[in-house]
Amino acid sequence: MEHISALSQLKSEIQLLEIQQEFEGERLKVQFYRTYASLKPVNLLRSTISEVVSSPFLIDNIIGTALGIATGYLSNKIVVGASGNLFRKLLGFVTQLGVTNSVSHHPGPIKSIGHYIYQHLLSKKG
Repeated sequence: MEHISALSQLKSEIQLLEIQQEFEGERLKVQFYRTYASLKPVNLLRSTISEVVSSPFLIDNIIGTALGIATGYLSNKIVVGASGNLFRKLLGFVTQLGVTNSVSHHPGPIKSIGHYIYQHLLSKKG
């Protein structure tokens, strides 16, 4: 800031600083209300849901996990069947765990196999 020598210049600088202070105060109030509105539970939930829905990897993760659980369950049913044998139940559980884990962590190859089956075996060729 430069050296002020005249009284009129001092008054004009004070008025300028008061106007600047008022402007900054209004900006601060607006920012406070925006922050207050964004921290309301409804708005927090809304923004979280929109972030989750817009995530491209979420759908792939859900599909991979669901596919893993389904194939694990089917493998368990295939191994155990209607048997009441304890060893077979244990083997079915271990198989289910392994298949579920493998498919849910690597859904890409399973999807490509399913896509191949759909294109070449199930689709009608016109």
